Amino acid sequence: MWELTKSFRFEAAHSLSGTTFGAASEEIHGHSFRAEVTVRGTPDPATGMVVDLGLLQRAIEDVRLTLDHKFLNKIEALGKPTLENLSRFVWERLAHIGKLTRVSIHRDSCNESCTYYGPQG
Repeated sequence: MWELTKSFRFEAAHSLSGTTFGAASEEIHGHSFRAEVTVRGTPDPATGMVVDLGLLQRAIEDVRLTLDHKFLNKIEALGKPTLENLSRFVWERLAHIGKLTRVSIHRDSCNESCTYYGPQG
């Protein structure tokens, strides 16, 4: 069994109300995000690949363009623009690419990350 991980970065702004950070979080502010998408499987005997990285890159680019330099609060399907919802949002848009095992969203400047392992049950 193999796991293949591809990363991408995006810059985005958001506003979060109802946190212990108070007004600082409620103001529009931005972050540099790093996302990691991990696919698990056995390499296809014909290609030798778990997933074609070119296909994965194309799918990731679509998601990146949806998020990059955007005000995340305006992306309706995202919901409240938290790390948790970002990781789920990316998962849902890439689930078709192969057997996803996790999607992690990092805010390295804040030393924070969140990993989503997909729907349970």
